[in-house]
Amino acid sequence: MSEQPDKRFAVLIDADNVSDKYIKLIMDEILNDGIITYKRIYGDWTKPALSSWKNILLEYSITPMQQYSYTVGKNSTDSALIIDAMDILYSGNVDGFCIVSSDSDFTKLASRLRESGMYVIGMGEKKTPKPFLAACSRFKYLEILSATEQSFVGSDDLTVEKIKNAIGNILDEVSDEEGFATLSQVGNILSKRFSSFDVRHFGHNKLTSFITSMGTFEIKAVSSSGPKNIKVVYIRKKVS
Repeated sequence: MSEQPDKRFAVLIDADNVSDKYIKLIMDEILNDGIITYKRIYGDWTKPALSSWKNILLEYSITPMQQYSYTVGKNSTDSALIIDAMDILYSGNVDGFCIVSSDSDFTKLASRLRESGMYVIGMGEKKTPKPFLAACSRFKYLEILSATEQSFVGSDDLTVEKIKNAIGNILDEVSDEEGFATLSQVGNILSKRFSSFDVRHFGHNKLTSFITSMGTFEIKAVSSSGPKNIKVVYIRKKVS
């Protein structure tokens, strides 16, 4: 049985309502569900308050979308994000959206995207109004994601310990009731989070042998019931 192709997501970020400290968390979380086709962030980049975003945008290849504040008290950033979202929807190039904001103004947008069959993930802080939460297919609080994040944030200078921590986090996020996830899924997410990851850097030819050498995880192979008798490899944290 072949695996389902990754869902394609558009990640649209409201810079006025999100701190740059959350960006890696946001990207990692979406990569658990699929691949990111669009990465755009909206704001008035002439404002000094958004200057801290510059290096982050370069590091994660996020496209800044300039929107001037023409009228005092009116948030033109919201309008620009909404217009872009609808353009992307009609392009047919994505399967879902991630709207990153704590602003209730995106409630109607989330509902409209879901009416068109899109899977909508919302991300924001705990101050986010309930109507926006309810309009999304799933909503994730950035404070909770931050609290569970390990210390490997922001670097591709990989060590065995860093990879071990990352695998543990991935299993916490995607495993079933017994703690198992397929090794292929874990490996796929791992390679998305760390673009330079290669088991050969650690003296191994296969991901299975590399993970086994850590002594932290349990690996098992299960034969499928189909005529080809394909083996599926599963992984979970060792049960003490």
